[in-house]
Amino acid sequence: MTLNELLLRLRDLSRNGLAAPLLLLMIVGMMVVPMAPAALDLMFTTNITLAIAILLSVIYVMRPLDFNSFPTVLLFATLLRLALNVASTRVVLLHGHQGTHAAGRVIEAFGEFVVGGNYAVGLIVFVILTIVNFMVVTKGAERVSEVSARFVLDALPGRQMAIDADLNAGILTRDEAKARREEVRSEADFYGSMDGASKFVRGDAIAGILILFINVIGGLLIGTLQHGLGFGEAAKLYTLLAIGDGLVAQVPALLLSTSVAVLVTRMSRQADMSTQVMSQLFNQPRVLAVTAGVLGLVGLIPGMPNLAFLLLAVVCGGAAWMLVRRARAAAAAPVEAPPAPQPPAELSWEDVPGEDVLGLEVGYRLIPMVDTRQGGELMARIKGVRKKLTQELGFLIPPVHIRDNLQLQPAAYRLLVHGVPVAEGVVHPDRELALNPGRVFGAVEGIATKDPAFGLDAVWIEKGAREHAQSMGYTVVDCPTVVATHLSHVVKTHAHELLGHDEAQALLTQLGKQAPKLVEDLVPKLLPLSVFVKVLQNLLAERVPIRNLRVIAEALAEAGARSQDPVVLSGLVRVALGRQIVQEINGLEPELPVLTLSPQLEQVLQDSLKSGGAVIEPGLAERMHRSLSEQTRRQETLGQAAVLLVPPALRPLLARFTRQTIPGLHVLAYDEVPDSKRLRMVGAIS
Repeated sequence: MTLNELLLRLRDLSRNGLAAPLLLLMIVGMMVVPMAPAALDLMFTTNITLAIAILLSVIYVMRPLDFNSFPTVLLFATLLRLALNVASTRVVLLHGHQGTHAAGRVIEAFGEFVVGGNYAVGLIVFVILTIVNFMVVTKGAERVSEVSARFVLDALPGRQMAIDADLNAGILTRDEAKARREEVRSEADFYGSMDGASKFVRGDAIAGILILFINVIGGLLIGTLQHGLGFGEAAKLYTLLAIGDGLVAQVPALLLSTSVAVLVTRMSRQADMSTQVMSQLFNQPRVLAVTAGVLGLVGLIPGMPNLAFLLLAVVCGGAAWMLVRRARAAAAAPVEAPPAPQPPAELSWEDVPGEDVLGLEVGYRLIPMVDTRQGGELMARIKGVRKKLTQELGFLIPPVHIRDNLQLQPAAYRLLVHGVPVAEGVVHPDRELALNPGRVFGAVEGIATKDPAFGLDAVWIEKGAREHAQSMGYTVVDCPTVVATHLSHVVKTHAHELLGHDEAQALLTQLGKQAPKLVEDLVPKLLPLSVFVKVLQNLLAERVPIRNLRVIAEALAEAGARSQDPVVLSGLVRVALGRQIVQEINGLEPELPVLTLSPQLEQVLQDSLKSGGAVIEPGLAERMHRSLSEQTRRQETLGQAAVLLVPPALRPLLARFTRQTIPGLHVLAYDEVPDSKRLRMVGAIS
């Protein structure tokens, strides 16, 4: 197999996700399976090559974040080197008595050539390398990583606020702000990982020292006791092998430590290290001129290495002269006239921002709850709410656009419809909400509050107290469920605002696949689309689902020739949907408890309508509202639905009167109740 084929095979393994598992298996295999000296030579050379490649990658990378896989690469390189230490130790102790060549040519070369075959010199060189690696490079890189991680995490909220401020000021687009936030989070994750990765290098340096002494002591014992070597011969042989093995490991370890130090001391700017150093250190003629003068004076002192100092003085002076000459030439060059300022671009319709139909804004403490990468469950809950309400209401609920808002409290959220806030709440991500359904058997410890969706009494409890609260009769839900339930309640309340012309046309298109003639005759021949939309909105505003669209369309087709008034048409559609409306209220129960108006009150309201009045006199309205509220509360206490049965002409007026203030009351016309349902009068409003 050629080198090109080997590289292609490695690239295929990397794409298939097999490179990392195979590397781990290879590392484990080197620790367990004995390796031949030739294989050790190849792996030691590969280890040194890998360390050099990592160091060069760190030097030439433009920003530290561009090499965000460095902590993982450092871990694998450290594990590979430790596995090689274990494999080489086995070979040295098993075959070291045969000579320095028994452990491979690489270890022999480092033991014989690098330190001249003198184990005392080799030991000193190894100790110096270890001290430099452990005390200087590794310790400094570890401290810089720790401080950088702390500063980045402390500055995270402020940087996110700055991004939001630029977004609100129009300096950044929404996509640019999203990319900036992602970069800030990635930088925090990177420096946090580097803080932990530096511990690998420190532990590796300590392990190198221990392995060296274990190899020397183990070699002396094995050489003298098992192979009959003299103490001096065994000491020289095994010490050289142990030092060669240690130097083979310490050289790439020093390179990796340097890589860590270079990466964490880099500034997060778009430039490689060579460019930064050359532009900031060797691009100042004054610095080079003063350096040349100092070197020249030192070179003139008798007894000093005059040639070396004077030669470097000439080099620095020549570089300073060239930089000054280049600066003068640039200053003398004709200055091009600056381009004429471009007039500001004219505003267009693209500059008009569009508002999201449904929006959710969260404080920064709730960001993990909506981030699926951090295990957030709210996105899945919202998707489930949209699917359930789409099937329940009969039209497609628009997507919910979620964004963070640092102007909110850290644990607060806000729900918006067409960009306008309609509801808000505060949750505790580290707690759960225990709801009081009306009957509990004791109190639980926590933060007393109200359910943001329905206003029930509730308590924010610790997560460990969930079972205790349930045993006391409370209903316990987590934070994503609280927000999702509140969103569901808001969508049901404002469903009529979410349905527009496009949604209505999509409903007609779907119905046209089943009843093409009905749709063709209805819109726009009989009714304009705007009237059809208004009828659907009226139904949704009165909590009537529009999923039975065929019945709605047939009712409109029958009544459209007599009236174009959306209120009248809505009343006729409600009659056609009477069975569905009543079933939504009390299911399949054969009897429907109802409230009615007293004859005197009914006559007063009828006279008010005949005289052209569409409002109720304030004093009468207050007394009616009080009586309706009391009757509704009494029905809800009995576990029954509160239904007000009125003449068809009065139903729109009374439905609008009670829609917002008494949401538990259902206002029905006489002709909306199917004949199969028995009525039982439970009260009269007088």
